[in-house]
Amino acid sequence: MSTLRSIVRWVYAPFLMLGLTGAAYWVVANGHSYFWLAPLLVIAYATSFAAERIAPFYPEWNDHHDHGDTTANIWHTAIYELSALNGVLMIPLIQWMFPFQGIWPTQWPLWGQVLLAFLIADFAFMVIHWASHKIPMLWRLHAVHHGVGRLYGFNGVIRHPLHQSIDMIIGQAPLVIMGMTQDVAIVLGFLITVTLIVQHSNVEQRLGPLDGYLAIGRVHHLHHVNWGTEGDCNFGLFFSFWDRLFGTFHAKPSRPITHKDLGVDELPNFPKSYWEQLLLPFYYKPGAGEPERYRKKSAAQEAREVVEKHHPDLLHPAE
Repeated sequence: MSTLRSIVRWVYAPFLMLGLTGAAYWVVANGHSYFWLAPLLVIAYATSFAAERIAPFYPEWNDHHDHGDTTANIWHTAIYELSALNGVLMIPLIQWMFPFQGIWPTQWPLWGQVLLAFLIADFAFMVIHWASHKIPMLWRLHAVHHGVGRLYGFNGVIRHPLHQSIDMIIGQAPLVIMGMTQDVAIVLGFLITVTLIVQHSNVEQRLGPLDGYLAIGRVHHLHHVNWGTEGDCNFGLFFSFWDRLFGTFHAKPSRPITHKDLGVDELPNFPKSYWEQLLLPFYYKPGAGEPERYRKKSAAQEAREVVEKHHPDLLHPAE
């Protein structure tokens, strides 16, 4: 088992980032149907779940029943992937509305265009991510992503649909307006999804000389800690270059991170329901503490409320 664990630690990220993305690139480059990417995504998620069992950072994060968030996360994943697909299918309409095609290097080979698009998107998403931690209105939406108290394969795509729309408008729409083709967009979208899976997986990955230069593993754990504002760092999607450039990169936490240290400190009772998570930004006000809607009552408080409702005379006897 130790040999298998060691192999998974070293092979996991390259298999998803290079192997599966390479397969997606082959599908698109050879003119095959985009729908062949669906089984590749299934393989990506299945691989992450298997790797998390073999080489987990924290075994406690694998207890799906204990966390009680599986149903909500499945909804998040389905809505995220459907929205991303709709965004790609709308590219012809966007390009019809903005017919300017003079910047995007369509004469480059497809792999070069994908690499360029990914580098630009990596920077754009880093900026959006930073702003989402600094602007209260955006943080209310982004808190849906941070509220979960663990990281695993599904967590990367857990986000409020309104925040995903902002990501797509700011991070990808300019590329489309500049003339990025649908083929490039579909490979880019696949690559971003796989990156999010790798970044949030509960897999103790080995990165060798790239450790600290990629925004995955321990570097991203620090970003998710619930220690006040200490997690306001390491905003990169895949590369830590931008964080290093702008001074938002932190290599190590101030103290060891445990399996209980993730989430939002103001939301200790983060809702498990998908629909409640959609409503969260409308109740949660940063800095005001946990909304009354999500506070858990003690047994004594619940008993008092029952008595108050059914036998108020016991608590407020007539004078």
